[in-house]
Amino acid sequence: MDPQLLHSTADGVATVVIHHPAKRNAMTAGMWRSLPPLLDRLATDPSVRALVLTGEGGTFCAGADISTLRQSPGEAQGLALRAEDALAAFPKPTLAAIRGHCVGGGSQLAAACDLRFAEEGSLFGITPAKLGLVYPSSSTRRLVSLVGPGTAKYLLFSGELIDSERALRTGLVDEVLPGGGLAGRVAEFTRVLVSRSRLTQAAAKEFADGRTDRDAHWAEQARGSGDAAEGVAAFLERRAPRFTWTV
Repeated sequence: MDPQLLHSTADGVATVVIHHPAKRNAMTAGMWRSLPPLLDRLATDPSVRALVLTGEGGTFCAGADISTLRQSPGEAQGLALRAEDALAAFPKPTLAAIRGHCVGGGSQLAAACDLRFAEEGSLFGITPAKLGLVYPSSSTRRLVSLVGPGTAKYLLFSGELIDSERALRTGLVDEVLPGGGLAGRVAEFTRVLVSRSRLTQAAAKEFADGRTDRDAHWAEQARGSGDAAEGVAAFLERRAPRFTWTV
């Protein structure tokens, strides 16, 4: 099978799989290009409530396919940045499910997700210093917001890999699961996400990402949604809420 992004949707969760096992799921130019339009389609699909990004087999993503950097490093970086920005802008909750190597462009994609769950033994690295590349400013700021300036500088200056324990300690990942436990935990957690208010999630995502001009918009959405009344009624009646607001 050619290098590509595979996707499927079940029970409200879209799963996008980075599929290039011959090169540890390295992203080709075609794969970078295909991600933004794929995300656009999934964002407008009313059946999609959350998105999981993962890699084929035992590796998340080893970064960009280095052969794509030989001819035009700037163009290749631009493709990666557009894909990263599209993932960060996805309007529904996103989760990176990480096994094995999550390096270079793979770390860019993981950092652009809202949450990151990793299997024990995973390795993380941001490697432009090994290639003489300038890491994009927006990617750097996103990294700093996750791990702080000290760890961001450690990763960017050295290009060294860190293990899942250190990634958890520094905030690069949110949960670390024992071997064989990642898929079950991701399925369990995404069921939780799908059951919650999309109104709450959409507003919280914008606010957490730094939007400061949408308070009135979300207040108006909340007044007209009925989600709060439904949530309170469901709590008092000891039943699962049936939230109706949609993106």
